[in-house]
Amino acid sequence: MAVTALYVHVPFCAQKCRYCDFDSRSFAPCDLGAALDAYFEQLHARLDAFGDAGALAQVRTVYVGGGTPSLAGERLVELARRIRAWCAPVEFTCEANPESLTSELATALAEVGVTRVSLGVQTLDNTELAAIGRIHDADRALAAIATVKNAGLDVSCDLMCGLPGQTAASWKSTLDGVLTAAPHHVSVYPLTLEEGTPLYRMACRDESLEPDEDFQAACMDVARERLSSAGYHPYEVASYALDGHECAHNIAYWTGRGYLGLGRSAAGMLDAEDFDRLAGLFPDVPARGDAHRVRLVQRDDGATAFEAEYLTQREAAAEDLMLACRMTRGVASDLLVRAARVIPTGELAVACDRALELGLAAWVPDHVEGHAGRVTSKDVIAGRARAHLAPTHLGWLDGNMLFELFWGLA
Repeated sequence: MAVTALYVHVPFCAQKCRYCDFDSRSFAPCDLGAALDAYFEQLHARLDAFGDAGALAQVRTVYVGGGTPSLAGERLVELARRIRAWCAPVEFTCEANPESLTSELATALAEVGVTRVSLGVQTLDNTELAAIGRIHDADRALAAIATVKNAGLDVSCDLMCGLPGQTAASWKSTLDGVLTAAPHHVSVYPLTLEEGTPLYRMACRDESLEPDEDFQAACMDVARERLSSAGYHPYEVASYALDGHECAHNIAYWTGRGYLGLGRSAAGMLDAEDFDRLAGLFPDVPARGDAHRVRLVQRDDGATAFEAEYLTQREAAAEDLMLACRMTRGVASDLLVRAARVIPTGELAVACDRALELGLAAWVPDHVEGHAGRVTSKDVIAGRARAHLAPTHLGWLDGNMLFELFWGLA
C-alpha cells in the first residue's frame, strides 16, 4: 500500500506557550536564523532521500506542523517548493501563528502550492492569551485569518476551552468573533495540563488554574451548537468544517492510512510492505518480524535515531476501530467485518454491545429506507446488516471511555 500522507515537523517557536509539551525550541533572534538554516538543510536531505526511494510519489496530503512553521519565513516557502517537486498533493497545510504570518508569506505559500493554513488562535480574549503565554493579541489573530483568506488559501482556526480566567461569556465572544471572521474550518480542544509545563507547575501552586471538566464540556456543547448553526458540520471529535473543507490529512490519520513523518519528533506509520521497502532509511531500527504495522518517531535532527513500535495484525485492527470512534460517522460495517478476521467475533460483539449499553454509541443503518428491524452487533459483524456504530453525545464528550473499549480488543 503506497504512503499517501506526509507530515513534516518544524520544532521552532518565538516563545513556547505555557501549556505546550510538544517538541519545540526557542532561540534568541541573533541565533534563530543559523539554527533554522541547519535544521532545514537536514529536512531537505531527508525529503530527497524519501523522494529518491519512490516513497513520495503517491502522497496526496501534506501537513507541516510545529512548533511554528511560519517563523521560518522564506525557508518554509522553499520547503513547500521542494515537497511539490516530489509529489502533487491535493491538500497541503502549513501551521502558522498570527504574529509570524505576513501577507507576503501567505501569498508566497499559495504561489508554491500550499492550499491551507492552520492558525493557532486559541482565544480572542487578550487576558486569556496572556495567561497561556501566547504572544499575539485578538486583533492580530483576526487579521491573520483575513490575510490567509485574501491569499486564496483555506484557513483553519484552533481554539481552546478551559483556559485560566475563561468564562462562559468570554468563550461565546471568542466563538462569535471567529464566526464573523468566517474561516473554513475550526478545531476545538479542551486545555490539558501536561506534567513539566510551566502552566502545570503554576497550577500545582494555584488550583484555580486547573481546567474544570464540567466547564469544558459545557464549552464544547456551546461550540457544537454555534458552529453547527453557522454551517460548520462536526466530522470528528474536535473538528468542524464547511462542506468540502474537512482536513483530509487528519482524516488519513483517523482511518488507518500509512503516513511518513520527517523532522525531529515527527511520527510516521507504515504497513509491513512499506516498512520493508523503506527500512534502509531508518538506521538501526530492528526488523519488524511478523508485525503488521510499524510506528516510527524520529528522535534527532539528523534522522540517525528512531523509536519504533510494532503492532500485530490484531493490534492494528483494534487501533483502527479506536481511531474510527473519533469520527462523527463512527465505525463502518466494512471495518468491523475486516476486524473480525483477526479478532474473535464474540469479543468484537461484546465491545460493540458494551458501547451501546453505556450510551456511548448507537447503530445507524447505512440505508434507512432499505432497513427493517433492529440492528444487532452480531449481524453487522457477520456482514448480514450494514450500519455504522456512531458515537452518541455522551460518546463524543467522554471519548476516552469509547476508545478504551476498542483498544482493549488488542
